[in-house]
This record gives sequence, structure tokens and C-alpha cells, in this order.
Amino acid sequence: MNREDKQRVVEQLHAAWSEASAGVVTHYRGLTVAEMGELRRKLRAAGIRMQVVKNTLARRAAEGTDFAVAEELFTGPTAIAFGDDPVGLAKALADFAKSNKALEIIGGVLDGKRLEKADVVSLASLPPREVLLGMLLGAMQGPVSGFVRALNEVPASFVRTLAAIRDQKQAA
Repeated sequence: MNREDKQRVVEQLHAAWSEASAGVVTHYRGLTVAEMGELRRKLRAAGIRMQVVKNTLARRAAEGTDFAVAEELFTGPTAIAFGDDPVGLAKALADFAKSNKALEIIGGVLDGKRLEKADVVSLASLPPREVLLGMLLGAMQGPVSGFVRALNEVPASFVRTLAAIRDQKQAA
């Protein structure tokens, strides 16, 4: 790889990492080409990119991005997955790592903060984004719907009282 190619790779990674909100650093030693292709297909389906890059180039590309906090993780055979959905990213890699022991999650980055392996695994155990949004919406609607039911109970109680009085007068 000549100097211009290396510079182009650094610029592309820098631009991609500047836009990404999350990334996971993995070691892929022992994965076959077919397994790596399968992993890339699964990640691509989730809107995630994975790049195998020399560690020195990764360190240069990380300068000035949120990924700079993960420079210590760039050792050994490094593959870096990145995207905008941190839960989907962590879940896809953790699921693949369960079935392929050769893929090892080293750590990650989330909004400029470094994550350890345990953090990435716990992030993978979260429900999908849509489910979390639904839970948040339900929690936000709970007090409002209770208030509406309480307000609705006042006229309903008044109507039931009038109906009881009418029934008493008709019976008498």
C-alpha cells in the first residue's frame, strides 16, 4: 500500500468515524474468509460498517473524532465496526461472537466515551430501539391517561348519582 492509498484510507475512516456515534473494536484472528463475509453481511443488514485496518492507520484516523478514546484498543488483528445504532451494533457483534469464538470483542466507543467489553455486552442485552421508544412513550402517557380518567370520572359519577335519584323517585 503506497502513501496515497494510506492517506485515502485514513481520510475515509476519519470522515466515517466523525459521523458515527458508536463503534466496537474486535479481534478477528481465526475467522475464515467465509465467516468474515457472513459477519459483514449481517452488519450491513443492520446498517453497520466494519473495517479491517492497520492499527497505525486507525490511530491516525481516530485523531479528532470520538474514536480517539479507543486508541489503546488498536492492537493485534483489529476490525472496527461502527454506525449510528449502538444497540444494534453491539447486538449483532455479540450474537456473532457467541456462535464464532474466534471473534473477540475488545471494547468500544459510545458518544465519545470508551466502553469496556462488559459494557458492550450489556449494551447488546438492551431491547431494540423501537421497543425502548415504546416503553418511553408508555411511561409518558401513564400519568396523562390517569389524569384524563380522573377528570372523566367526575361527570360520570354525577350522571350515575342523577340516575340513582331518578330510579328512587320512580320506585316511590
